[in-house]
Amino acid sequence: MSREVLLLVDALAREKNVEKNIVFAALELALASATKKRFNEDADVRVSIDHQTGDYQSLRRWQVVADDAVEDPARQISLSEAFRQNPEIQLDEYIEEILEPVEFGRIGAQAAKQVIFQKIRDAEREQILNDFLERKEYMVTGTIKRMERGNAIIESGRVEAVLPRDQMIPKENLRVGDRVRAYLHRIDRTTRGPQLILSRIVPEFLIKLFELEVPEIEEGLLEIKVAARDPGSRAKIAVKSNDQRVDPIGTCVGMRGSRVQAVTGELAGERVDIILWSDDPATFVINALAPAEISSILVDEEKHSMDIVVDEGNLAQAIGRGGQNVRLASELTGWELNIMTMEESQAKNEEEFSVLRHLFMEKLDVDEEVADILAQEGFTTLEEVAYVPLSEMMEIEAFDEQTVNELRNRARNALLTEAIVSEEKVEHIAEDLLALEGMDSQTARELAAKGVSTQEDLADLAVDDLVEMVEMDTERARQLIMAARAPWFAPADRA
Repeated sequence: MSREVLLLVDALAREKNVEKNIVFAALELALASATKKRFNEDADVRVSIDHQTGDYQSLRRWQVVADDAVEDPARQISLSEAFRQNPEIQLDEYIEEILEPVEFGRIGAQAAKQVIFQKIRDAEREQILNDFLERKEYMVTGTIKRMERGNAIIESGRVEAVLPRDQMIPKENLRVGDRVRAYLHRIDRTTRGPQLILSRIVPEFLIKLFELEVPEIEEGLLEIKVAARDPGSRAKIAVKSNDQRVDPIGTCVGMRGSRVQAVTGELAGERVDIILWSDDPATFVINALAPAEISSILVDEEKHSMDIVVDEGNLAQAIGRGGQNVRLASELTGWELNIMTMEESQAKNEEEFSVLRHLFMEKLDVDEEVADILAQEGFTTLEEVAYVPLSEMMEIEAFDEQTVNELRNRARNALLTEAIVSEEKVEHIAEDLLALEGMDSQTARELAAKGVSTQEDLADLAVDDLVEMVEMDTERARQLIMAARAPWFAPADRA
């Protein structure tokens, strides 16, 4: 009988190309399932097979729980009762009872067979998937086997994958039997095993298509640094040459546009702009917005944004239809891009200059002329006036050493006053606001300065109000407000 077990395991492992351990585990489950049928209750049965000899043992077990915690007598036993059988037993361990094993020759029940073959199928599928992933084949080519609720089930060799409806190119009409390419977007682990999820809209798919069409990329002469897409409509890729003799844009375009047209054909006519990569952010943005001509760029490192100034004739081209061009350029470069005309830029600069003038006049108690000089020299905060190296301020021709020292002292005093006022405001902040999950003292200070000093005050705000009041993202604002409103939804105490 033991030999029969070993022969079966060996045969199934060879036939299904899976490890013997998988077959042993499946067989143990099948034998346990058959053994459980002896009981009228839902017993916990396990079977252990010796992998060397093929001998197997059937055991029924009960988990040890506290005396007052026995909820399922068929699977649990109280600690005091377990002590009588084994004085060294601990909570959560098991008391086991050896059962007479079922006859192996009578294990032909359909349910047992299904357990064995299902486990083997799962293992086989996992093995096929692992082999596929080891080859790093992120580009999947296959045939649509069937459609399920708008999703395409694609067969690629021995691998089956899903192309969801929302990962298809808009207005794309795929049918059963069509041969398609897609990018391996992710792997979902489900109860039915690992599932390959494909996509035809992610930027990586565009990059892989160019790698197929442009041999120079595989050879390392060129590289695509980043891509951005509006699937089915327009895309941008940034390319870099690693060999001065190779023109990156011309190479990707191909003879008479053959290479880029092949990619466009695969993407349902999606137009692709090929631009030159640059390590300099401003230059990269200028390239990304081409063919629109840029008049000037103002870079704000702190906000990671750029003000792009164009003349009236280039405005529509820079923005693109429905804002498409600037949106793709922003996604490609990773910078927030603000397109504006010369007039808009001038108006913005004048407004910012006016704000700075007012700040310096009020906080430093200086006249308009001195405030204007500070703003013109590039000072934007009191901290800069107070702590910029003395030598830099001494380079301002309009100021002598006495004026510079006086301005620095006034700036430091103004900052100290602000800090004291800020601390006083914290003292008036209710403890329930400070204790709120996700709240920090700096945010609480800023809220208090705007008249929001209690949890109830915060709960009354809308998300947009909070975002406008204190600089934070929408998600954090939503979480803070929901935390503040938690008492509203708590069940009232019953008398």
